[in-house]
Amino acid sequence: MTHVKEDILGLMPNEIIKELADMGEQPFRGKQVVNWLYKGINSFGAMTNLPKSTRQKLESKYKIGSLKQIDRQKSEKGDTIKYLYLLADNNIIECVVMKYAYGNTLCLSTQVGCRMGCSFCASTKEGLVRNLEVGEMVAQLLIANSDIGRAEDRGIRNIVLMGSGEPLDNYQNVIKFMRLVHHPDVFNISYRNITLSTCGLVPKMKELSQEDIPITLSISLHAPNDEIRRKIMPVASAYSVDEIVQAGKYYFEKTGRRVTFEYSLIHRLNDSEENARELAYRLKDFSCHVNVIPINEIEGTPYRRSSEYRIESFINTLKSLGLQVTRRRELGQDIGGACGQLKRGYLDNVEI
Repeated sequence: MTHVKEDILGLMPNEIIKELADMGEQPFRGKQVVNWLYKGINSFGAMTNLPKSTRQKLESKYKIGSLKQIDRQKSEKGDTIKYLYLLADNNIIECVVMKYAYGNTLCLSTQVGCRMGCSFCASTKEGLVRNLEVGEMVAQLLIANSDIGRAEDRGIRNIVLMGSGEPLDNYQNVIKFMRLVHHPDVFNISYRNITLSTCGLVPKMKELSQEDIPITLSISLHAPNDEIRRKIMPVASAYSVDEIVQAGKYYFEKTGRRVTFEYSLIHRLNDSEENARELAYRLKDFSCHVNVIPINEIEGTPYRRSSEYRIESFINTLKSLGLQVTRRRELGQDIGGACGQLKRGYLDNVEI
């Protein structure tokens, strides 16, 4: 039977140091390996300050996970780069680098596909294939940093777990990934610079509140009531809007981190002034933030982007009722900005 090597990118620094110690190596050797890994080195042979015997030990037990880039698209404005990657098992994922004034942000995937079934989302059409391993999430960050350059602080400074997949449906791997990228010997990314987007898995939201990982929680709400939400999000049958809002309040109480509610505007489905007023009522007395998103139109769905008049009217109504509201900056429209669009287009034209 072929030995399946573990991806060393999925280990915490202390775990790597312990593994090296178990191999009979001094603790400083583990620290050397950690230092090499997060410089983007993808072979043990390239770790030139390690003895050959140490490198051979590592090679016999571990692999350094990597992704094969099969497509890379850059927006005309240069503010968005979208990557399509082939995994070792021939599955495909994508991630996006978005350039903002406050630093580069990586929107990465946590699953191959998704089982949440939101009807306006391109990444859920084939359902869930599998969870991504910790190392596969780390590899997305390493490759993005390598592509855009980490020199002079030009690398990734913010992470958004908002690509393909429901992060809280891959709970343990996502928690470890966030702890890993936060580690000072790895990427040293502040928890305040990490955002996790969920469609509202209430028990997992409450569990996340207890992890001592004060990230920004972003809840994909997209409707002011259960009736509308059930039309577009199957998860609404499991957890009501009220339950989700209460879980958001619980997260805020436990972490002190203000919760964001994502609200994609769909023409004449959830974008009326009445819808805005109902949403404001649901969120009253809650120090939260609403991020309004004109929906990305996806082929094969009946949903259309709201008119500019209805978008502005919705936002102004929320503001007039005391909510903190922003309109998401729309990046990468010319390269299939929404999660799953690049992959969908690729699979429609290429057989792997």
